[in-house]
Amino acid sequence: MAARFWTTLIILFGCSMLGVPWAVTADPPAKEPEESAETPAEEWLSLFDGESLTGWKSSDFGGDGEIRTEEGQLILAQGVSLTGVTWEGDPLPVWDYEVSLEARRVDGSDFFCGLTFPVGDDPCSLIVGGWGGSTVGLSSLDGFDASENASTTYQTFKKGTWYPIRLQVTHAKIQAWIDDKQVVDIELADRRISIRPEVDRSRPFGISSWCTTAALKNIKLRKLGKETVAE
Repeated sequence: MAARFWTTLIILFGCSMLGVPWAVTADPPAKEPEESAETPAEEWLSLFDGESLTGWKSSDFGGDGEIRTEEGQLILAQGVSLTGVTWEGDPLPVWDYEVSLEARRVDGSDFFCGLTFPVGDDPCSLIVGGWGGSTVGLSSLDGFDASENASTTYQTFKKGTWYPIRLQVTHAKIQAWIDDKQVVDIELADRRISIRPEVDRSRPFGISSWCTTAALKNIKLRKLGKETVAE
């Protein structure tokens, strides 16, 4: 410290003797860190390439129909009861995510999209067109099936028509839309989430049909950003 003081004094004295103006300046203030922006929602991750079953395996329920790809579609042919595929690719998020796909009933009269998905550590299924063809809802909610709980709704589904389906899972809610119309809006507080034992082989993420030939396409998933979750 003493050496620094005398060095500074000598420099100042020298400048004064030479007539050089001088001023003592402090180090510039540290730059304030910029506020980080909200993390945007991640890009959509395609889960089906339209050509192969990469990332998927047969759920092997027993009595399954044929599983194949055809003209950019994933076909779940009608079986004795359930036919389905289960995701075996990279791990997917279990909270704060959104799934989007298109599905249609090719043949049969029951659900053509049984989407099983994680809600944290618990599995749940979104049923589209079940219980005779028109029931939509979550199986299971507080121990009750999609046909008899707070998420139950009914809709007519035309054979051969594509239906856009979107599912969103956050710590607060499970929400779902068909054709951009909201069909599920369930708050998770004090709810018990589970699945029917028949679709256990769909865990943690899978799609199935019941006594029905289903076609699926544009299957994709994204992690939700903070702003979307907050909304």
